[in-house]
Amino acid sequence: MAADNETMSTLDHLECSHCGREFDADELQTTCPDCKLPLLARYDLARAARLLDVDKAASRPPGLWRWLEVLPVRNREHIVSLGEGSTPLLRADRLGELLGLRKLYIKDESHNPTGTFKARGMAVAISRAIELGVRELMVPTAGNAGGAMAAYAARAGLKAHVYMPSDAPAINQAEVKMAGAELVLVDGLIGDARRIANRHASERGVDWFDMSTLMEPYRLEGKKTMGYELALQMAVDGRVRLPDVIIYPTGGGTGLIGMWKGFGEMVEMGWIAPEERPKMVAVQSEGCAPIVRAFRANADHAAFWEDAHTTASGLRVPPALGARPIPRAPYE
Repeated sequence: MAADNETMSTLDHLECSHCGREFDADELQTTCPDCKLPLLARYDLARAARLLDVDKAASRPPGLWRWLEVLPVRNREHIVSLGEGSTPLLRADRLGELLGLRKLYIKDESHNPTGTFKARGMAVAISRAIELGVRELMVPTAGNAGGAMAAYAARAGLKAHVYMPSDAPAINQAEVKMAGAELVLVDGLIGDARRIANRHASERGVDWFDMSTLMEPYRLEGKKTMGYELALQMAVDGRVRLPDVIIYPTGGGTGLIGMWKGFGEMVEMGWIAPEERPKMVAVQSEGCAPIVRAFRANADHAAFWEDAHTTASGLRVPPALGARPIPRAPYE
């Protein structure tokens, strides 16, 4: 019998997304030490299928934590929440008619805390980081992730350090300051922010846990809940249905990769057939499109995009860690 504070998480181990090497999920991990590429959380999905289905999830309170069995936090006492998840799925009939699409929907992630889907990843990653003993966080960011990390760190009582390009939106800078995190503005892009953050940590002799995109395994787990929510919101009489195609604005790539990972878990749990996984379309700005360029060139990784520029500041991510596997295929 599970204790009251146990989440019934079926988290089993971590696995390198490239070489397949396995790691202990209950030790603090970053990337694969051999490949320097992301680790993925793997679950006992046979057990998860016995514990969870869309009807059971629907009976629980709203929010992303209704999917506890396929999330990595083991103890409810470590969950840090600001009410993230359960965002609306809006039918867009007039826009669909204009585009020649019979059924067009928009997943409105602006309803999340701090206004973006970044809240999902930070909620799960920070909760799991606390469970594994982390007390001080750092993130380089184009803007939105910094605001989200600062808010969740404040909620959890953790110290947070946010490194952001000096031309990032003023609202993102204000979010970080209002939440009480240290904000360091740098000349350059998100890659420059990460380089300077690492240098400052070294100079200070401190050990900050790096919450960068795909530098730790669990932001991805929060992002995948968008896919689980689609399964719930589009279900008919308890049977999972998903869109044929998902169009996804892509910067670092965690949302796209996370949703694809979630759909793969649904296949293993018997919720959908393999052919029912939606087609995923990564969309980038013409001023910063390393993933699109790599896909068109049939390359196995996305090279750095010089002179990255776009008014969509969250998509200005020229050196994404996820840029190597996305052009091949999202993670499974």
